Amino acid sequence: MSGAWSWVLAGGEQIWSPGFFRLLGLVPNAAKADYDLLLSLVHPEDRHRLPSLGEVRQGHVPPETTVRVIRPNGTVRVLSLMMEARFSGEGRPVAINGSALDVTDREQLSLMRKEERRRRGALYLTEHIAAFSVGLDLRHEFPFEMAQVHGLPHEEICLNPYAMIVPEERQAFQDAALTQIERQEFFQGTAHERLANGELWHFKIITVPVRDPDGIYLGRCGLKCPVQSPIPASLALGEALDQAVTGHHLRAARALLDWSMMDLARASGMSHSTVRRLEEDSEHRGSRSRLQAVAALRRAGIRFIPMDDGTLAVAKG
Repeated sequence: MSGAWSWVLAGGEQIWSPGFFRLLGLVPNAAKADYDLLLSLVHPEDRHRLPSLGEVRQGHVPPETTVRVIRPNGTVRVLSLMMEARFSGEGRPVAINGSALDVTDREQLSLMRKEERRRRGALYLTEHIAAFSVGLDLRHEFPFEMAQVHGLPHEEICLNPYAMIVPEERQAFQDAALTQIERQEFFQGTAHERLANGELWHFKIITVPVRDPDGIYLGRCGLKCPVQSPIPASLALGEALDQAVTGHHLRAARALLDWSMMDLARASGMSHSTVRRLEEDSEHRGSRSRLQAVAALRRAGIRFIPMDDGTLAVAKG
């Protein structure tokens, strides 16, 4: 939702668009457009971000600012306000024009992301467990706290994560990981890493390819945790791990359930021919059908378990 307002300084006329009234939680034109009214609705902690009446009259307005507004019904919205002063040929301010955009959802998402980064950073500091992503350029996005724990520059480990591994294991682990990355396949391995305090820890590292619904490879997501340490459910690889399930995994899962292809088709809400294509691996990895089939098998008690040798095991119960 957006709105606009203007203030002709010479005559004092202020005009608010219907959208601006609604942004403030007011019925359009039910109240007189007035800068004091706007200030009264702004959260007390944010009022310093708006110019005073005197500053507005002098044409001193910020080009953009963000404030919280408390509507008459008590709800709080976040508005991005843009202002522009117009001046006469002699340099006197004659009018102020402004626009507003409701950015509540964007701001809430930003706060959620900040909190998630803080939570994941704290998790690595305390438990040495982290979720991360890998771009097409092979850059790893690690929490900054990982660099603190290992005593290495953050940029270095993002560009070369193998620098954390002890020298005697580094090359073999790197070769194995890069082979699977090049093949765009699931990878799992273990390696010892030396921490900044001198301790030697044994880590499990899992990375899984991520594809869009059209099967286009987008990069990888990964998990790192100490060997024998349980992985928090909130850090599960989710869809990316499900995309690693292939036709022979589906056939093995059906065998454990004593299901036919038609049974799987009915359970997943797909056609028999779609299930056949999945089991023949003629459907691309990012296919939503693959995720539907895996979800149906999970509901029936099937588990897909990443193994230390980099394979996926299929189990029931």
